[in-house]
Formats: sequence, C-alpha cells, structure tokens
Amino acid sequence: MDWFKRQKAGIQTSISEQNSVPEGQWTKCPGCSEIVNQRQLDENKLVCPKCGHHFLMDSAGYFDLLFDEGRYERFDDSLHAVDALDFVDRKPYKSRLVAARKKTDLNDAIRSGMGTVGGHLTSIAAMDFSFIGGSMGSVVGEVIARAIRRAYESQASMIVISQSGGARMMEGALSLMQMAKTSAHLARLSEARLPYISILTNPTTGGVTASFAMLGDINLAEPGALIGFAGPRVIRETMGQDLPDGFQTAEFVRDHGFLDDVVDRREMKNRVVSLLNHLLAPVDDYQSR
Repeated sequence: MDWFKRQKAGIQTSISEQNSVPEGQWTKCPGCSEIVNQRQLDENKLVCPKCGHHFLMDSAGYFDLLFDEGRYERFDDSLHAVDALDFVDRKPYKSRLVAARKKTDLNDAIRSGMGTVGGHLTSIAAMDFSFIGGSMGSVVGEVIARAIRRAYESQASMIVISQSGGARMMEGALSLMQMAKTSAHLARLSEARLPYISILTNPTTGGVTASFAMLGDINLAEPGALIGFAGPRVIRETMGQDLPDGFQTAEFVRDHGFLDDVVDRREMKNRVVSLLNHLLAPVDDYQSR
C-alpha cells in the first residue's frame, strides 16, 4: 500500500486520512440526495434546506419544538413494558425490549410532558419510531391515556404526535386494547370541551391511525408523511384493483378529506399556537395551575 502514501515535510499521510470527515457531520438527504451538514440540518428543524424532506425527529425534539422556550415537566418515565405473553418470534420479546432500551435510552416508544404552548397549558405525548418501530404496546397506550387524563383534569389542551408502525404484535390483544382505552379518554376530553390536536408524522399506520391519531378535533400532518392503516399489498389484494400513486401520503389523505392540513415542521409551532389562540385563553404561568 506504499503507493497510497506520500511524505511531505517529514509528515506521512494516507489518502484515506486526507479525505476523512468526522462521523455524523454530514447526512445524505433521501429526498434529493443532497449532502447536508448535520449542524445546518439541526438548525432547520431536521428539514432538508434544498427539497424540504422531513427527517425523523424524536420525541424530545418535538417537545423542544412546541413547548415555550423548550420548558416542560416530564411524566411517566418510570413505566416499562413487560412480556406478559412470553412472546417469541425470531427472538424473545424480552430480548427485543432490552436491546431497544439500550439502543434508544428510552423506556418505551413514547414520552409525555406538560408545559405551555403559546401561553396555553398543554399536555403533549410524542412517539419515537426508533423504539421497535414506534409500535403501540401497553406502555404507549397507558402513557397517552395518562397524558389525556392530565389534560382534562388540569383543563389543558392535548397534543399527540404520532410516529408508529401500528400495534405491537408481541403484546397481542393487550396492544389492541390500547385503541379503545385512548379513545375513551379522548371522549372525556371532548366532554370537557378541551381541544385535541393530532399531529401525524412519518410514518403513522396500523392501529395508531385507527384510533387516537385520527380522532383529533384538528388533524395535522407533516409533508410527505406515510399515513394509512394496512399496507398497499393487503389493500390491493382486498380490493382487487390497482391503487393511485402516493395514495398513502399526507397530501393525498388531506385532499380526500381525512386531514385538516399538511404543515411544514418549521411552521408547526406557529400553526398550533394560532389554533389554540382561537380555542383557549392563555395562562400566565403553568406552575400557577
């Protein structure tokens, strides 16, 4: 490999060393293939500055995006999923949980918090796709249910940010029960005449779409988000016909009446605040509640 090296002023370097780039400093956009500086991407709310592609954002990122000055109180961090069914597919569910917690530093696929959004007391639950595909198990359903209950007990608005592949199959019927539980709590929120804004991000599918994600008083989505219940192959085989291109994109879903709007992430805070301004009176201090 000597021909790959050169010596100059007594310093020997290799081509690979000359061309090395610090790991994680650059990211290739899947939308336009542009190479984007990670710092620039972070400053742009994880939206490609060239094509507008929305990269995945975790729950902490959405909290910083929406809560005033990024200040909020966290709840329900101690909840952990258990393997009640002793489920095993390619590997035991218990092992999957351990690996997911180690990889993400999360207890499960969701976080919840409370603070003010545009001066309005708001409870937010935000999902994380990085934890077993953002799948909805018992803990996810319980955290969302508690966040909703916290909203109506505190006379606050409610926001859920969905990012999920659907119900967690490793928990079977226990996972499906979360659809009914979260929906029941949302009914109580509605009875209290408190607003619920649902924000659908990429992807929002399966039992999550079939329950709380589509039950918002106002349903918003990020551009290009995959939104649907079953996969294209299942739908095609069930209907026995080809489907329109992009039929599960946020824009298609909005154009056919199932979403109120598609909102760029960089404008999401302003849009949410504007909506809450129409629906609620602001509070001066969350702690005073």
